[in-house]
Amino acid sequence: MSTGTYLLGVVASVIAFAAVVELLRRRRLRERHAVWWFIAALGALVVGIFPSTLTWAADMLSVEVPTNLVFFVSIVILFLVSLQHAGELTDLEDRTRTLAEEVALQRVKLERLDGASRPDDAETDSPD
Repeated sequence: MSTGTYLLGVVASVIAFAAVVELLRRRRLRERHAVWWFIAALGALVVGIFPSTLTWAADMLSVEVPTNLVFFVSIVILFLVSLQHAGELTDLEDRTRTLAEEVALQRVKLERLDGASRPDDAETDSPD
């Protein structure tokens, strides 16, 4: 492996770590979401610093081309992130529906109370 490729891998993983930390610092990313990105960046850093670990892992898993292992692990991480987001989206949709129903019920109660406290418009507007 050339020095340029080696440095590119290390720099890319350090940038990934820095990006996740910065997003966490600015509160643009929550801790529970950052876990998968830290795992991906850590894996990239390990492979970037010790490129032979990728070959070793590919041999251990009987993967002929080590790059295929990288793609597979990347797809698995992205799948897990997507699954986590889908679960959270389902929870948020349930909460939104519940809140909308509660608001509708409160609005009906308010209209009933408002209607009961007002005298009939026909009686007050008629000239006697």
